[in-house]
Amino acid sequence: MTRDEVFKKVAVVIANHFEIDAENVTDTMSIKDDLNADSISVMEFVLELEDEFGTEISDEDAEQIETVGGAVDYISSHLA
Repeated sequence: MTRDEVFKKVAVVIANHFEIDAENVTDTMSIKDDLNADSISVMEFVLELEDEFGTEISDEDAEQIETVGGAVDYISSHLA
């Protein structure tokens, strides 16, 4: 799966979870600041990403993901 394909899927997860238009999602968007995500919302988002991509994201790694691009890069590098 290409990075662009991963980005599109992540954008849909974000759009559904944070109730925004997937077209407005950008690589540089901050998950906490731009999406107003609290810690519980971030945890739920990470679980949705795990389900969508069939991958595990450790708590330590999840804490390091601050932007949409960071999430896309993490998932892209951890897909089998």
